[in-house]
Amino acid sequence: MTSSAGRARSVRARDARWRGALAVLEEMRREPGATRAGVARRLGLTTGSATEITARLRELALLVESPAAVSGRGRPTTVLRPHPDGPVVIAVDVRQEDWRVAVAELDGRPRLAEAAAHAGRDPDQVVGTVAEAVRRVRERHGRRVRAVSVAVAATVRHGRVVQSAALGWDAVDLAALAPEPRLPLLVGNDATLAGAAEARYGGGAGVGTALHVTIEVGVGGTLVADGRPVAGATGTGGEFGHLPLGDPALRCPCGALGCWDLAVDGRAIARHLGEPPPRDPRSYARTALARAEGDAAVRAAVGRAASGFGRGLAGLINALDPGIVTLGGLAEPLRSAATTEFGAALADGLMSFRRLDPPPVVAAVLGEDGALHGAAATALDQVLTEESLGAWAAERSGR
Repeated sequence: MTSSAGRARSVRARDARWRGALAVLEEMRREPGATRAGVARRLGLTTGSATEITARLRELALLVESPAAVSGRGRPTTVLRPHPDGPVVIAVDVRQEDWRVAVAELDGRPRLAEAAAHAGRDPDQVVGTVAEAVRRVRERHGRRVRAVSVAVAATVRHGRVVQSAALGWDAVDLAALAPEPRLPLLVGNDATLAGAAEARYGGGAGVGTALHVTIEVGVGGTLVADGRPVAGATGTGGEFGHLPLGDPALRCPCGALGCWDLAVDGRAIARHLGEPPPRDPRSYARTALARAEGDAAVRAAVGRAASGFGRGLAGLINALDPGIVTLGGLAEPLRSAATTEFGAALADGLMSFRRLDPPPVVAAVLGEDGALHGAAATALDQVLTEESLGAWAAERSGR
């Protein structure tokens, strides 16, 4: 009969073994192409421990090793990569105009699997179409799929879509995007997820507090502190576009008056040009930004939108005190098209002590794939746990 002390030692040994394995996998995720020697050095592992851990991870189909390029003297080492039969997650990005489905291995990098423009905006039609694509991807990868994570251009509260001005939706149930009940389904705002990814892998990497701001249809983003988005009490934090920084005479589709959304995107540019609100503000803004250099009227309208963006961004910097600001979506093209107006409004809006030493404002590195990267990262956070890897190991041993 096993004593309680013996069982406790067994549990501690098992947990310690998984902790070392998880640490190695996290390093492979943090730095794709990392070598075993480099990982061991960063984690403080002996050569023997690193060899033992990676051998076990190979047996469990979690990673593979290939010879690293020889550089100088020293023992040869290997490059760590995801196992071709290892766990994957499905990342989904539902945007105003289209949708994309990608697959990410344990390195966290999404590879596009399917994509298409929306045939219409009816939520049942959109969800049904995307669910079919997810099902097809799940069938291609079988039991390797461990979670589905969705980035959506919508306000997400407690993991549920409650409103989307971009898509014209009210509350929408995305449960159909999980191809089977056993798979976790994670849902997040696209700008929040893009900001989380940018803080991990992009322009904000290594900065303790990073502010991500993106313009698509309106303004979104997130404040990331120590690698985690500040989501608020219900998950709806980061709805920057609904700060009352715009014209108080204008009612936003969200129901509020004077939202910042209406002062910076394609709707603002159209209004400044005396044109009707565009059906697709994102595409309209792209076209206007491309025309701005050769058309004085368009250039003036873009300048007014850039000024409104700079002024609001100054307010966010004053309030949130980020170490860096990353600009996603159309935010960077808007700044680039009207640097004078943007820069003047930003400087004028900053508190005097901040004006002397403002945080860097840089273009997002991950570009349009930021939300997919964020969705994949969120799903892998669920997969790379002791419980999840234990379940994977049990399935492997039970085959």
